[in-house]
Amino acid sequence: MALEKVVSEDKIEIVGDYKHVQVRTCTKVMEDGVELSSGYHRHVITAGQDYSGESAEVQAICAAVHTAEVIAAFKASQGDAP
Repeated sequence: MALEKVVSEDKIEIVGDYKHVQVRTCTKVMEDGVELSSGYHRHVITAGQDYSGESAEVQAICAAVHTAEVIAAFKASQGDAP
């Protein structure tokens, strides 16, 4: 009878004009391979935000979609100078 906590990024989405990257993390509590409970957490990475602490997969997606043009457009939409 062993309890195990399993955390995984089960959904990564790119949404909106400014390519926000939404990451959903699923946390499951398992007992002998049977799921006892689960919960979800979602966070968003916006263009220009530091994503160095994210998984390699999320970093690769952010690097691909958060181009200089997207970052500049997002900052302009927020009233920030480029």
